Amino acid sequence: MPRKRKTASVVTGIGMTAKQMRRKKPINSDFLNDIQPLTENQKKFFDDYNEGKHLFAYGCAGTGKTFIALYNALKEVLDHTTPYQKIYMVRSLVSTREIGFLPGDHEDKSALYQIPYKNMVKYMFEMNTDADFEMLYGNLKTQETISFWSTSFIRGTTLDNAIVIVDECQNLNFHELDSIITRVGEDTKIMFCGDATQSDLTRDKERNGIIDFMRILQQMESFSCIEFGLEDIVRSGLCKEYLTTKHAMSM
Repeated sequence: MPRKRKTASVVTGIGMTAKQMRRKKPINSDFLNDIQPLTENQKKFFDDYNEGKHLFAYGCAGTGKTFIALYNALKEVLDHTTPYQKIYMVRSLVSTREIGFLPGDHEDKSALYQIPYKNMVKYMFEMNTDADFEMLYGNLKTQETISFWSTSFIRGTTLDNAIVIVDECQNLNFHELDSIITRVGEDTKIMFCGDATQSDLTRDKERNGIIDFMRILQQMESFSCIEFGLEDIVRSGLCKEYLTTKHAMSM
């Protein structure tokens, strides 16, 4: 994707409120590359997000749904003038939707599933060396800019002053989707990303949950539902050729 290195500026704190000063972090939006949408649907995503809409992005793999969701979220959370303080990445970690049998604490259990998001973040910050990026990414986690949650751990919480990204939402049943959206508190945005054709769920009733959930969101003025098609694939030429051929063969 097109990107442009921004020059980091020194923030003196002049004109900042006490709350903004408390939120000031070592890594801020000045360090982000300037990433622009590549397709019409990506542009619609950017525009609707900037208008304050919650988003439901669904459709083909390789269209950059999660990437642009995370980028827009980072841009706002790293800006101390917004009310958003952290990003919650939420997903079902395994097909059973339970991770208790895996070794370690919650952070250890979810580490394997953080790799794709770490790679996305690496593209958003142009660092000179891998060591520089590892330090930056570590700082992002230390200052709690990004937190990773599974659906097993989100129940009973209220998510205030945050941006929530629910990824691979096709692997969640209606009850889980319903539980997540009702966790949204004050000054919080939520984005859902998924592709119903890639669901790991095996029961028809569970697989249809995302369709029923989307029907509700489509009736809500605060939500924008955007379908990404074959023309939006940006991952690679091979990915686009394969999925286009697969679609043409009705497989």
